[in-house]
Parts: sequence; C-alpha cells; structure tokens
Amino acid sequence: MIGRRILRRSECAPLSDIIWIRVADATQVSEGEALAIEAGRLRLGLFRVEGMLFCIDNICTHAHALLTEGWLEGHTIECPLHAGQFDLRTGCGMGPPIARDVQTYPVREEDGGVLIGVPHA
Repeated sequence: MIGRRILRRSECAPLSDIIWIRVADATQVSEGEALAIEAGRLRLGLFRVEGMLFCIDNICTHAHALLTEGWLEGHTIECPLHAGQFDLRTGCGMGPPIARDVQTYPVREEDGGVLIGVPHA
C-alpha cells in the first residue's frame, strides 16, 4: 500500500448496512474487459477477471483519467495517463506515481445482473 490508507467499503460498513444497486447486465462485462458505469454520484469501473467481477472507483487517484480506458493485465489495471497501476482485488496502488489507493466495492451477480454494494446513507 502506498500513501494514505483508504478503508474498503466492506471495512466501513457491515453488510447489513450496505445497499445493493444493479448497475449492469452480467453479459455487458466479458472476460478480461472493463465497463465504465455511473451509480448516482459514483463513477465506477467494473472488471471481469478469471470469471470474477471487481468494482473500483474509475478515476485514477494520481491524475484525472478513467481507469477503464487503461490496460488490464490479470488483476492489475494500468492508468492510461501516467502508467500508475492498481490491484483490482484490493484497490491498492502498486508504485509511483500513485500516492493513494482507489476505493473498492463489493460485487455480486444476481438474476443476470451485476449489483454493487454501497453504504447506506
């Protein structure tokens, strides 16, 4: 981890305090692909790697760039602007120029849809 620690959504609120929001159809995210989505004020990136879905904030913490426009290799997304990398599983920045991690969100597939968990306001 680099810089200031950001709590993961799952660390911030118990699952009973999470609201699940449908953000996409499961067929919209193919293996090894990314999908940019908006959920209220959140700009998120949804990724499918090894059959699993991962959701993170879509804006790089180093500079304003969409991570979904970057390069995906395994569980690593590389920012298209300055080549900073993040681990999709944890949101952790993996070296310079990243100074802060990205936020992660719990994801589940249900009835053909993709749902993300956000804290109850």
